[in-house]
Amino acid sequence: MDGCPAHIADNHDERYGVPSLEELGFKTRGLSPAVWKGGETEAVDRLNKHLDRKAWVANFERPRIGASSLMASPTGLSPYLRFGCLSCRVFYYKLRELYQQVRRHGTPPLSLFGQLLWREFFYAAATDNPNFDRMSGNPICVQIPWDRNPEALAKWAEGQTGFPWIDAIMTQLRQEGWIHHLARHAVACFLTRGDLWLSWESGMRVFEELLLDADYSVNAGSWMWLSCSSFFQQFFHCYCPVGFGRRTDPSGDYIRRYVPKLKDYPNRYIYEPWNAPEAVQKAANCVVGVDYPRPIVNHAEVSRLNIERMKQVYQQLSHYKGLSLLASVPTIQEEAEPPMTDSSNANSSASGSSSDRRRAEASPRKRGMTPESPFAEKCRGSKVPRSRAGPSLDQDPGRSDCQRW
Repeated sequence: MDGCPAHIADNHDERYGVPSLEELGFKTRGLSPAVWKGGETEAVDRLNKHLDRKAWVANFERPRIGASSLMASPTGLSPYLRFGCLSCRVFYYKLRELYQQVRRHGTPPLSLFGQLLWREFFYAAATDNPNFDRMSGNPICVQIPWDRNPEALAKWAEGQTGFPWIDAIMTQLRQEGWIHHLARHAVACFLTRGDLWLSWESGMRVFEELLLDADYSVNAGSWMWLSCSSFFQQFFHCYCPVGFGRRTDPSGDYIRRYVPKLKDYPNRYIYEPWNAPEAVQKAANCVVGVDYPRPIVNHAEVSRLNIERMKQVYQQLSHYKGLSLLASVPTIQEEAEPPMTDSSNANSSASGSSSDRRRAEASPRKRGMTPESPFAEKCRGSKVPRSRAGPSLDQDPGRSDCQRW
């Protein structure tokens, strides 16, 4: 090849270089710096940083979600797997090699391998199913009569629902192209069976447009999962658009970052500003209904209604094995929220105190269950982890970021 030199003109980059966003017609004024740097070099560098932490990788367990988990990690891998910048096979065999070195006489932990296997699971489930990304003609999808409400869909997609936790997540998605997998669970449940009762297909298309790591099979499969249209049937478990975020980030710093209108609200009201006294709203320079939208729905009411609608759908499925449970399914299944104060917000952990959890477990009425309900007894006797509502769909291996949501 030394005898075959290629002449490169002085204006080569100008003529053949990658066009800028401005040249492609995008408006870039006011944009924050990109969170994700593209390319194979960046992907391999991120992977190597993880593999250098041998002891951590070898003993990895899925960590609890906290406020810091909600932010994009500088070592996240999911977009690189999605675009092929990082080979899933390279990742798999690098992990396998490390496990063999560090844990020679033990079985490798399932957490990191498991995230890759979830990816493959959805790939396999979509095989030979050309309608995997839609309800119609999809043999594995429950046909649920979702509502059609373009206005509500637009408010959800634009982060204008009036629920700060939901709006912050959707704003981060639009600004950065990534959100934590449990944040994805929260907004997916809110859009579908939890609150708005809109089709998972609509949410899937928004994610396809905005998510850097959106993947045909994983995206569609995860939306079916979270909407209880396939793979997962425990529709009585809902994500509360107030309580879930509050337990994750009691101080509300995540909301203050992505919904700056609410930045001056005290911790006590930042997840539900509509409950703040008028004087507090004015002092924060953000009056609900004027400067920030009112809640798009009454969560308590629509959640109960939607649970009943899901019960009716599943009662029509002759093959549903959980029919015997439906009679005792609670009206709504959510973790109870302890009363919040500014001081308790500042001192509580993301997962809540043990006393709070004991109170929630011991009080079935707070979950919409009666004490004599057999389902209430089952819930008191066992804990169903929130992560069972679907595989992790985003992240970095430090937070299970091996595949998609």
